Amino acid sequence: MSLDEVQDVRTPDSEADAPANAISKGRGGWAALRPLLLRMHFYAGLLIAPLLFLAATTGLLYAGSWQAEKILYSDELTVSRVGESALPLSAQVEAAKDAAPEGEVVSVWPGPDAEATTRVIMEKPGLPEGETLTVFVDPYTAEVRGQLATSGDSLPLRTWLSEFHAGLHLGEYGRNYSEMAASWMWVVALGGLALWIGRRRKRRAVGAPPSGSWGMVLPDRKLTGRRRTLSWHGAVGLWSVAGLVVLSATGLTWSKYAGENIGQLQDGLGGATPAVSAKLKPGGAADGGDEHAGHTMAPGEQMPAAAPTADIGLDKAVDAARAAGVTEELRITLPAKGKGYVIKEQDKQVPVHLDAVAVDPADGKVIDELRFADYPVLAKMTRFGIDLHMGKTFGLANQIALAALAVAVMFLVFWGYRMWWLRRPTKDRTLSVGRAQPRGAWRKLPVTLLLPLAAVTAVVGWFVPLLGISLVAFLVIDLVLGFVAGRRNAAAEPEPAEAS
Repeated sequence: MSLDEVQDVRTPDSEADAPANAISKGRGGWAALRPLLLRMHFYAGLLIAPLLFLAATTGLLYAGSWQAEKILYSDELTVSRVGESALPLSAQVEAAKDAAPEGEVVSVWPGPDAEATTRVIMEKPGLPEGETLTVFVDPYTAEVRGQLATSGDSLPLRTWLSEFHAGLHLGEYGRNYSEMAASWMWVVALGGLALWIGRRRKRRAVGAPPSGSWGMVLPDRKLTGRRRTLSWHGAVGLWSVAGLVVLSATGLTWSKYAGENIGQLQDGLGGATPAVSAKLKPGGAADGGDEHAGHTMAPGEQMPAAAPTADIGLDKAVDAARAAGVTEELRITLPAKGKGYVIKEQDKQVPVHLDAVAVDPADGKVIDELRFADYPVLAKMTRFGIDLHMGKTFGLANQIALAALAVAVMFLVFWGYRMWWLRRPTKDRTLSVGRAQPRGAWRKLPVTLLLPLAAVTAVVGWFVPLLGISLVAFLVIDLVLGFVAGRRNAAAEPEPAEAS
């Protein structure tokens, strides 16, 4: 018999099979909490794992969409030859208008580097809500390289994959799946972390040999069967837990139900994301004010035609923004009625450049400015978190890390189901599944731990509604199954013999 086989005999083959004396040594703290964590981790992993696997699969596709877009839309995104100097933005916009005369220009995005085309964003009748028409213009020749329907900065491929990841293209109802996955991911990850760290204490309690100094952070290849699967599951989960918690938290920020609560909390704490004000002073020429106010007309005299609204033009507005320090990866929103130009930086890679200014179209003066350094701390954290989740902050390295986390989740789910299958009782029935941790673990918790835990669970369940609703559903189902099992066991017990 090998050492591994000896360990399999001496050590329980399941986290749920710990001997009673190992738990009875102490009822406070971890010894009492561990069975409850085991049962919750088991049920959450069993029932929520398909959603986590689906979110990981669609997230993996989205993580690769950035590079795929560069290949698929290379004609639109890049110029055929880099010229000596770029044409004025106004000339590029005119070329875009000629190519798409039915569109109304609302913003212009100059290329972030010498090889990139300029994007002229237009509103066009007939497009779905939230989409715009983007005309890609060569900044050196004003050649139109193509037209695409876009959503924000996403081209059609990434737009489709983003919606697939968020809601499986099932509309608002479909978004519940991703919110459910994000709501449970941090619970499963942190619960698994606690169980994996606590496993070393359990091994000591049952007298099992230590697994070595690297046994917690690296899988043990010497093990066999279910214990080897558990080793891989625990080690990969340990390395992934920080990233999974970040993905869960940032995913919840733009979810429907939890996202609203997070937004209200952030606003209440003074962490709302600020915005630059482009509103013009009333009565000015650029605001469309009446230049003839205060004058009276003689009988029969006609009112002269209104003077055209003053506008320094797109190029001078950009020059004013650059002079104010807004220079990196610009996005220019054209003036609407009563508003000026809004020129923002959108370089979200570290170090970020997200300053913004508003420019008066009448005289080119900066009427408002907003520096990213002046954002509230919570607004900065939200911005960084969302961009990390989307793969922007560190560029290609960020996208590779997201892909690695997605693959890790897929393997963790597979290993979890495999352990469940390997724990099935094969002697009684051919088709069966693994056992869960026995019921009643919560009754073994001391009151000093049970009451705070119940209060925290209630608050978190209210704040993250889909987590709370599903947790209540789990409890109801578990109570029903426990009641049915109890009735079945009572019916199977033989009646006591009557005394003669």
